[in-house]
Amino acid sequence: MHHASDILFTLFIVFVAAQIGGEIAQRLKLPGVVGEIAAGCVIGPSLLGWISPEQTAIGTPLDVLAEIGVVLLLFSVGLETRLEDLKKVGKVAFLVGVLGVLVPFGMGSVWAHGSGFDWDKSLFVAAAFVATSAGITARVLQELNALQRVESKVILGAAVIDDILAMLLLGVVVSMQGGGGFNLSHLLMVLAGAIGFIAVVGLGGAQVMRWNSSWLEKPLAPHSPLMIVLALCLGLAYLSTLFGLAAIIGAFLAGMIASETRQQHTLEQQTMPLLALLTPFFFVVTGSKIDLHELANTDALLMLAAVTAIAIVSKLAGGWLGSLSLGKRSATIIGFGMVPRGEVGVVIASLGLAAGVFNNRIYAIIVAMSLLTAMVTPPVLAWLLRRSPTDDAMPTDE
Repeated sequence: MHHASDILFTLFIVFVAAQIGGEIAQRLKLPGVVGEIAAGCVIGPSLLGWISPEQTAIGTPLDVLAEIGVVLLLFSVGLETRLEDLKKVGKVAFLVGVLGVLVPFGMGSVWAHGSGFDWDKSLFVAAAFVATSAGITARVLQELNALQRVESKVILGAAVIDDILAMLLLGVVVSMQGGGGFNLSHLLMVLAGAIGFIAVVGLGGAQVMRWNSSWLEKPLAPHSPLMIVLALCLGLAYLSTLFGLAAIIGAFLAGMIASETRQQHTLEQQTMPLLALLTPFFFVVTGSKIDLHELANTDALLMLAAVTAIAIVSKLAGGWLGSLSLGKRSATIIGFGMVPRGEVGVVIASLGLAAGVFNNRIYAIIVAMSLLTAMVTPPVLAWLLRRSPTDDAMPTDE
């Protein structure tokens, strides 16, 4: 049982550290998210030790707040994303999502096998190279007011496809541990369920809201539209996990549905205070998960450098090739936008450690790679977006 005063003190430390880290980053002309992740590294067990791994374990108050924070972040991103805009970049987003999974998975598995892993374990390690952390890229795009750009629509659409494919790949490699093989019919059913969930919720929900959203104002309670769409956000976040998807996919769909209402701009304004309070917890907790002690030797640092380079190059190559039809400059932006692994890589690394696929050192390297890609990408992406013109025409699939 967590003592209330201890929990409140921990929340205070995390929140203040996030504000200080974000302020320093912005004064250095970096996105605030970089400072928040760095703050997590500083106050985490590797340096100051003000928050421990036990305090950020699954189900703890800090972990729950972090999860709510990233769910609300993707909900707010969805609020600024119209379904029609995503349809216009559908083919490009599909290619980016598919190539952004296949290229990192192939390069990651070859590297792992060359490093001494058996092929089945190599595929597990490679799964950590695959999934993009939409929360980190979305935060950068939001900070730069770039969510309406063509490249942003492609990145967000590709992130949904990326999540589906990453979920299927992870299901395959987990089932292969110990020589168990995998059940193709089960995976196809999971795939059909995930696609069906996204199609029914995304298309059907948007159509209902577009047809009539006045019912959101029927309740007598103040801010009733906000309360209803937040309930929708939490509900769809939960439902998406039942279909094997990340909770943030359901939250993004809820925001996209709410973007079709006539109250869209009001909802955007009303969610800002919630984001200011809760999203910093996610990024600080993400940064706190790195264990620098496991990396305190030359061999580990060299391996980390190799893994991080493969992670960046493979994801950049997949995104760049998939979006080349938009031009080289836009393709580069999209490629970098798909690079962050963030919490997704941390989760897969934790599964690998629990399954005995790799030891504490390999776990630390994969976690560090995930966080390094999360820290390196925002400043590069911000620089590319500032240098790129914003008057690109929205492509169509016709």
